[in-house]
Amino acid sequence: MITGRNIETHVAWSVPTPVMRRRCAAVWYRLASWLFAHGTVDETVATRFHFDASPEEVWNHIMFYEEVPGRPPFLLRELLPHPVRTDGSKTHVGAIVRCTYREGDLVKRITSLAPPNFLGFRVIQQNLGIEGCVLALRGSYQISACGNASDIVLITSYQAHLRPRYLWRLLEGFLVSQLHRHILRGVRAALIPAIPGMQRAIADSFAPQGSAPRGDLACIASPSCFRR
Repeated sequence: MITGRNIETHVAWSVPTPVMRRRCAAVWYRLASWLFAHGTVDETVATRFHFDASPEEVWNHIMFYEEVPGRPPFLLRELLPHPVRTDGSKTHVGAIVRCTYREGDLVKRITSLAPPNFLGFRVIQQNLGIEGCVLALRGSYQISACGNASDIVLITSYQAHLRPRYLWRLLEGFLVSQLHRHILRGVRAALIPAIPGMQRAIADSFAPQGSAPRGDLACIASPSCFRR
């Protein structure tokens, strides 16, 4: 029997959990690989920044993507596997660094070390669920003196499978440059003592235009990416 009382219907909206997001990402990677993976090509992306700090100071705070504290930017969180931690050291040639992700792991071997100017590594194992789309190959950190400051160039090489390349290369290059910027923000935050307002200063210094006052650690130019 229907009465005159109001009947309320409540619809419960569930918030996607990390497990659900990982499953959706895995489905996306498989779909992208099935639709667009045709052939293989090697790509290299480099990003350059300038710091008002000596090469020795920058070198002492070099970190891998998986070591950067704090959450990565939105697109990195949504489109790339999520880093958790690293095990191992970067102190000598041949050292093994195991990078743990929520989706699997990545293993790097240090191939070249010349403090405070160069660190190179090769990816010897990748198990992240994205191998049908992209496979990491190698990377390096190049630090050179520029007066009393330093220029640092981050280089990432990877094997790409998705086509058409003129479209996917743009997205891949953008994501890698964002990854590089995230690393450099971590290095910069480690170089500067935590003081009130520093997070705003860090964000401002990485803006595309302008630079910070002399003596601060700043990005004085927009990141430049090239491929070869």
